[in-house]
Amino acid sequence: MTVDQLQQKFGLLGNSREIKDLADIIIQVAESDISVLIYGESGTGKELVAQAIHGCSKRASRPLISVNCGAIPESLLESELFGHHKGSFTGAVESRRGYFELADNGSLFLDEIGEMPLLTQVKLLRVLETREFMRIGAERSTKVNVRIIAATNKNLQNEVDARKFREDLYFRLKAVTLWLPPLRKRKGDILLLANNFIRNFCESNNYPLVTLGFDAEELLVSYDWPGNIRELKNTIESAVALNRGEILTAASFSNLIHTGGYNVSRNLPVTLGRSSEDIEKEFLYRALAELKKDMLELKELIGNLNLKGQMKDIIQMDDNNVMPLDEVERIYIKKALKRAKGNKRKAALILNISERTLYRKIDQYSLHEF
Repeated sequence: MTVDQLQQKFGLLGNSREIKDLADIIIQVAESDISVLIYGESGTGKELVAQAIHGCSKRASRPLISVNCGAIPESLLESELFGHHKGSFTGAVESRRGYFELADNGSLFLDEIGEMPLLTQVKLLRVLETREFMRIGAERSTKVNVRIIAATNKNLQNEVDARKFREDLYFRLKAVTLWLPPLRKRKGDILLLANNFIRNFCESNNYPLVTLGFDAEELLVSYDWPGNIRELKNTIESAVALNRGEILTAASFSNLIHTGGYNVSRNLPVTLGRSSEDIEKEFLYRALAELKKDMLELKELIGNLNLKGQMKDIIQMDDNNVMPLDEVERIYIKKALKRAKGNKRKAALILNISERTLYRKIDQYSLHEF
């Protein structure tokens, strides 16, 4: 398989040297059973790389099982990975196979491996060394043949130094290490990716194909995309869903992204080169500021609609009165449904929630008139 063929087959799009080199390395390591450790910021496509490694390997006909180690509670992770026997602990009403058994003769993708508890790390190392494990409550070990592909956005060497990650497991996992560049380091790929997301979204939703205007292209390329490819994809899909013309302009993204360190419409600063904790605080402050502005807009909207006086009293924007959260939610949902002209899918995109959640909220607040 050539580099171009791999990129097309697995959607690993990009003309940058970094992506071409990455695709070439994937082809080289795929055929062996060597463990691979993938580094990359959130949203850079680590799972896509894992799928490409597995799909190019001799195990491609067998399953690739993906596990997010940071999303499973510590008390359940061991059971999820290795399985358990009926009655082995409270709640084990039946025997269950774990991810290792399900991935037998295939590959196991351990995403966010840096979040794995130390005790589970010990058991994972044993599987890597002996190719066998024991279900919880079992008396005999089970043999398994699984290739491990792990990924993290943490510096595992720092985690080892801080005694949060086992050094022996780290050395075992990093037999081959792949680094995924953030989108801000491959700006030449942004428009290629954006146009691909536009085309796919329009086709899957039966939308007329839209194009990017010159000002929109400049905006997308100038933005740093802290959420990387995932953020770009979500932003493009939201812009297309809300667009009313055949061209996406810079204004189409005014409420969706920030550029030049400032929100296009809100003028709220975003400082780069700071710790993740400071950035999280920055985004929290920004979210609160935007919420206050939205609340003011809602107050004006309610006043214009001549709603009952008691509602006006509830939504006062001073330090002594707070609007109930369920009422805020109901008004936002109603406003989104009106803006989307009753289209539930578009309203869900505006609200950044799933359609299932939107339908549940519609029932909860009796908004069936839309």
